[in-house]
Amino acid sequence: MDDPIRDQVVALLKGGQAHVTFDDAVKDFPSKQRGVKPNGMPYTAWQLLEHIRLAQWDILEFSRDSKHTSPKWPEGYWPETEKPPSDAAWNNSIAAVKRSLLEMQNLINDPKTDLNAKIPHGTGQTILREALLLADHNAYHVGQLVIVRRLLGAWTE
Repeated sequence: MDDPIRDQVVALLKGGQAHVTFDDAVKDFPSKQRGVKPNGMPYTAWQLLEHIRLAQWDILEFSRDSKHTSPKWPEGYWPETEKPPSDAAWNNSIAAVKRSLLEMQNLINDPKTDLNAKIPHGTGQTILREALLLADHNAYHVGQLVIVRRLLGAWTE
């Protein structure tokens, strides 16, 4: 089934049209700089990566699970530490972002998903609204990741 709205929303979620992709922003990020807060920036790359992961997970779960409870704002959406506990934690966070992003794309592509129906357990939100929110949120914070990299001298483009 060809559905231009679904196609456009999925393309927006994938990124790379008008913004740097998530993959490009985190690719080869120097391990020693993942927990460094550049002058003038309120966050480290680890904090931004985890924030993307946590917020994206919350948006996805809210979109598909009536029993989902969102974390407390703001502490539930940010990591407790400025530095990743290990390289494995960094890599696991990246994998989780990619996994939940693909799950949102699958939800959008599912012809059984009514993009415009109000989410029954919400307060007027729709799946389309949640997908657009997720894309917007990711684009904003991926841009911040690039700024952190630039300020740390770890961006080559």
